[in-house]
Amino acid sequence: MIYLDHAATTPLDERVLEAMLPFLRDQFGNASSVHAAGQRARRAVDQARAEVAALIGAEPSEIVFTSGGTEADNLAVAGLPAARPDGRQGIVTSAIEHHAVLHACEAAARRGAPVRIVAPDALGRVAAEAVRAAVDTDTALVSVMAANNELGTLEPVREIAEAAHALGALVHSDAVQAAGQIPVDVRETDLDALTLTAHKFYGPKGIGALYLRRGVAIDAQVLGGGQERGRRAGTENVAAIVGFGAAARLAKDELRARRERIGALRDRLWRGLADVSGAERLGDPDRCLPGHLLVRFKGIDGEVLVLNLDLQGVCASMGSACSSGSLEASHVLTAIGLGPEAAREGLRLTVGRENTTQEIDETVRILRHIVERQRELVVSHG
Repeated sequence: MIYLDHAATTPLDERVLEAMLPFLRDQFGNASSVHAAGQRARRAVDQARAEVAALIGAEPSEIVFTSGGTEADNLAVAGLPAARPDGRQGIVTSAIEHHAVLHACEAAARRGAPVRIVAPDALGRVAAEAVRAAVDTDTALVSVMAANNELGTLEPVREIAEAAHALGALVHSDAVQAAGQIPVDVRETDLDALTLTAHKFYGPKGIGALYLRRGVAIDAQVLGGGQERGRRAGTENVAAIVGFGAAARLAKDELRARRERIGALRDRLWRGLADVSGAERLGDPDRCLPGHLLVRFKGIDGEVLVLNLDLQGVCASMGSACSSGSLEASHVLTAIGLGPEAAREGLRLTVGRENTTQEIDETVRILRHIVERQRELVVSHG
């Protein structure tokens, strides 16, 4: 198998698994218990919290553990406006956000909150000026992702935060794709909240976090006990949290080497495909995540390519794994100006650290053959 769907999930690092195993076996204490077993779990959670915070330049107390990126996005979009003391309830977001943000915004709109959607340009960039124009005196929150999960395009979150703060709005960024892949610093970008999740950088699934700037109020959406300083109830998933911390520490230590290697493989992949008939790279090639390649072969449905690649042992996708099986065209690709048919022609190939040059070259060979064969079928049935 050649795995080129790292934007959907990454394999669990063996070192992360080793860190988790004691807490899946004998170290099973509840981190909220006061006895020795519970306090061992608490220390492990505290250490992991510090490691996750260090990855994004935050303080440990600013990290709220959740069940994943979706819950963290939901918590930010619902909880930050609800806690505003000034009564502001409006939300400004972009048309290319993950559905975890967009559907949470739709739910807010059903409750009566004004929601404004900002369009990106043809490369998937959301301009700070467009965000500024959408913010008004009722805007509580601006939520724009750090990097798009389909295109890989990096967004100008620092400029967006500056524009939004000047008008009194809080700023949240979904950094699920960016954190652990590129440098992310919540102080430098001046964010109030940021979402990240472990399984995008070789950690376990089912664990995420919301960075919440010290002093920023939020209404809890999961109610129960007093875990996470009252910001998210529920018994801590200690093993997953420990894995999250280990993955964050490794990502921070190895970030530069990973970026350079993955970026070189992605560039090799595109060079091998660029001269294929009808090939078009989508997104911003100059400001893009290192492993992302979204390519369109004009006239060939992306699902056909994904299925044929799978038959040849290559794992790829049309876009977000959370939308797989949907009959609708990608909302990201239609937002950047593609028609519904063209938007179904996108093929997302995302490289990871375990891929080799041999795998990249083999993928190029296989994909070129598939595209050529599909074009022959079109001609023969024309």
